[in-house]
Amino acid sequence: MTAPTTSPTAQTAARRAAPPAAAPTFAQSVWLVAEREIGSKLRSKSFLISFGILFVLALAGVIWAGFSAKDSSTTRVAVTSASAQYVDGVPGLEVIEVADDAAAEALVKDGTVDAAVLGDTASPLGYSVVVESDVPSNLLMSLSQSPSVVVLDPASSTNWIGYIAAIGFGVVFLFAAQTFGATIAQSVVEEKQTRVVELLISAIPARALLAGKVVGNTILAMGQVVILAAIAVIGLTVTGQSEFLQGVGGPIASFAVFFLFGFVLLAALFAAAAAMVSRQEDIGATTTPLMFLILGPYFLVIFFWNNPTVLTIMSYVPFSAPVGMPVRLFLGQAQWWEPLVSLAILLVTCVLAIWAGARIYENSILRMGGRVKLGEAFAG
Repeated sequence: MTAPTTSPTAQTAARRAAPPAAAPTFAQSVWLVAEREIGSKLRSKSFLISFGILFVLALAGVIWAGFSAKDSSTTRVAVTSASAQYVDGVPGLEVIEVADDAAAEALVKDGTVDAAVLGDTASPLGYSVVVESDVPSNLLMSLSQSPSVVVLDPASSTNWIGYIAAIGFGVVFLFAAQTFGATIAQSVVEEKQTRVVELLISAIPARALLAGKVVGNTILAMGQVVILAAIAVIGLTVTGQSEFLQGVGGPIASFAVFFLFGFVLLAALFAAAAAMVSRQEDIGATTTPLMFLILGPYFLVIFFWNNPTVLTIMSYVPFSAPVGMPVRLFLGQAQWWEPLVSLAILLVTCVLAIWAGARIYENSILRMGGRVKLGEAFAG
């Protein structure tokens, strides 16, 4: 006995009678595109190798900095016969006795000693600590009471720990924003050049396609930031820098928050800029200004990390706030309300950038041929 079969005519009729598949919602469309972006990146060997190199370098840098901090725990101090009593028996000090106050200050200026402890009748403790530009924190902690501090050259104050922190925030922002911003731009132009975007737009809204690219690359970028933060915690823990870890925890958390919204802002603009061209060779014509917005905060924080005025301005400019504000928090220069105001400005700018980016993207993504002018792309 043979099984009953359905005729081709009956199968065609059944297919016509079946209800059409429901179109994905906006949220589903966004997540589908985001999954595609994440999956393609995680399957890229070059991406994984560059990630691995970055993480190894970051871990090595944190461990080196931690052990260097331990090696610098001994402080060289110049004293006179009248002030030697104030450092007698204080651990962690290499004491050099000189003839008078002038000789002690001369050793401070030429870098022979880190500080000088001199008699001071105006000080309640009877002595003061004289430094060239930086106050040795371990010296102050070693003394039973905090003496008066005289800074001979405050303008040239340097703190290598603060400098390393500034470089760390700057490098992470530069690498992550540049890497994933360029990824978004290349993806947009590739889909446009191969006309795959026409098929995608026929299935999902253009705004969903843009949002999916931003969400997917934001997840990857934030994953990188979180892993680097974990590496910093592990490295500082291994080297016994628990006090430094407590001091840097808050700035790292603030960097993650500021970076999240700062990257979303840049990602929307990168996608919009790339949509204005139709060839990979032309990407630089529209994305170069955005690259300057990424490079600017990095170079500013490298050269002006100990300039309070420049850092304050950076912390309120949306494109540099993800670097400027965490550095100020680490250096103890920001009031409690300043991160909130800076974040509010960043959020407002982020919303405006997403709106503008979506408008340019929608009006440019299906235009083939030459470069779309910004005015035309924005006007529609």
